[in-house]
Amino acid sequence: MRLFYIGGIGRSGSTLVERVLNELPGVCGLGEVAQVWDNGVRDNRLCGCGAAFRDCPLWSRIGEYAFGGWDNVDLDRIARLRAVVGRTRHIGLLAVPWLGERRRARVIEYVDYHARVYAAAAEVTGARVVVDSSKDTALAYCLRWAGPADLRILHLVRDPRGVAYSWTRRVHDPESGTDVAVPRFPAARCALTWSGHNAAYDLLGRLGRRRRGAVDGRLVHRMRYEEFLADPLGAAGTLSRLAGLPQTGVDLSYLSGAEVELGELHSVSGNRMRFTTGRLTLRVDDAWRTSLPVAARRTLTGLCAPLLRRYGYHRPLPPEPSAPETEAVGSEAHHRLKV
Repeated sequence: MRLFYIGGIGRSGSTLVERVLNELPGVCGLGEVAQVWDNGVRDNRLCGCGAAFRDCPLWSRIGEYAFGGWDNVDLDRIARLRAVVGRTRHIGLLAVPWLGERRRARVIEYVDYHARVYAAAAEVTGARVVVDSSKDTALAYCLRWAGPADLRILHLVRDPRGVAYSWTRRVHDPESGTDVAVPRFPAARCALTWSGHNAAYDLLGRLGRRRRGAVDGRLVHRMRYEEFLADPLGAAGTLSRLAGLPQTGVDLSYLSGAEVELGELHSVSGNRMRFTTGRLTLRVDDAWRTSLPVAARRTLTGLCAPLLRRYGYHRPLPPEPSAPETEAVGSEAHHRLKV
């Protein structure tokens, strides 16, 4: 079994990228596995197929194979392990050349819960590649130490101004049937979160250069979300190669120009488009250029400047709109602001 882990920060397009990957033969996308314990096992929220987690046939089979049933999972133990090895503040301790015996044992135990889910998904679906789009940076570092031997990490990057603007919008919640607002945070906090986690993936890439099985000698490969949208077919080919899938006879007929035909994704967490099936038109959402408040754009551009240049985003600010200024922009509720 090969694990394809999507890292980055929320609102960077990981759900869509996973959906495209999930359509490739031999691939099983699971959404954000790091959230399965709370959203699925504990809260029984909806799977992307529309069924409640415990009523979803696939997740029921995964739970039975991995743990003898989800009721056998020790949620309190997982929470305790995450609190001591799986939080953002632990990344520095996980980036060292070696781990102490006690910390290593905890990392191994923490990863084992996730690894059982990956292995079970591969077994019950027959997939060669399992995709986890958790974007949990600390979990990615833990996987480097104790994850599957064949681990591939995609570092998905989106322009921070687009990320921030995306979090200012009200979104429709399919589970409640209502439009909901997300927590809002100062632009400076969003900028530091974006920079910190993306820099952490850059470091992880350097740490994993000599890992066995890495593609082109690298554990981590970066892709810009904007490039993915500009050439979905080419990006799908790149993703297929990075996932280690056969490069001859790959069926990409579900992609046609800027349109993609999507089947079900069994995910219990992620963007609301995880519920979407059928034909979807892909387009670049650059509304931030005219709609993101001026003060927020300036703050994000200034604080993120080093990585904007590194990732090829550095350019002059677009014309300033006449909209009222405010620095409050959104950020992901469960992801990375809590350390």
